[in-house]
Amino acid sequence: MKRISISVLTIILFISCQANGQDGFHKIKSNHSVEATVTKLSEVLASKGMTIFSTIDHQQGAVKAGLELRPTTLVIFGNPKVGTALMQCDQRIGLALPLKMLVWQDDDGITWLGYWAPSNLSNAYNLDSCSETLEKVKNAMANFAKAATS
Repeated sequence: MKRISISVLTIILFISCQANGQDGFHKIKSNHSVEATVTKLSEVLASKGMTIFSTIDHQQGAVKAGLELRPTTLVIFGNPKVGTALMQCDQRIGLALPLKMLVWQDDDGITWLGYWAPSNLSNAYNLDSCSETLEKVKNAMANFAKAATS
């Protein structure tokens, strides 16, 4: 039990550091509920030709486990053409793909959308020859987030 508590505390501290803008985590306040933000995000992704691989409702997972969690949904998406181009630079990036955006409600009832900056990928993998593609991913992620939260 003690080991689990320490692990949970470590994860919570890690997430809270990331949510405060450190290490390339982008956090955008949404003008909508979690459900509406996820819907808007899914619509904009589909309109831009993205494949939505999965939408994971962490709150429902918590309920199934007999636990409570504020609304928290992960949207996993990508474009195989772009992802393949990045993997041609460094196949290990397949660990970080497809892309993900998290939508959650905080203690104050505010909805947020967050994602890792694509620049983190270039820091972790050998993507020097993919800088143009990575820049496109960066711009697309920012545009998706803005569209979903506005």
